[in-house]
Amino acid sequence: MKNNILKLIIYLYYLSLVVLLIIYLFPGSIIGYFLYGEMNKQPNLISNPIGTSINHFFYFFYLTFLGLIYRLSKKKFINSFLFLFILAIFLELLHFFIPNRAFELNDLLSNSMGILIIFFLSKLIKKFTL
Repeated sequence: MKNNILKLIIYLYYLSLVVLLIIYLFPGSIIGYFLYGEMNKQPNLISNPIGTSINHFFYFFYLTFLGLIYRLSKKKFINSFLFLFILAIFLELLHFFIPNRAFELNDLLSNSMGILIIFFLSKLIKKFTL
């Protein structure tokens, strides 16, 4: 049973990486197109002062959490904090070149915060459980 749950988490992690690549590399907002019929409108999950950047925080928080669980079972670069951090920077920088997309520092900071919070929580948990 435990092995099946771990396999599900691993598949979910890789599927989430693929979804992230599709969303980031699509020229325009694919989610905005499906929700509003407009490729230039992005959904805002919750009202907040940083706008749609909160979506980035939640997705990278979720992805990093899955990566942490995966990392506990197998030590690979593709599920490491460093990999996700580099990926977050690289994908946001690609928005300079993708039509109908724009680099946003708030998005990059939100991506990084999602990763860093899970990183520091993992260090804190490790410190108190050993």
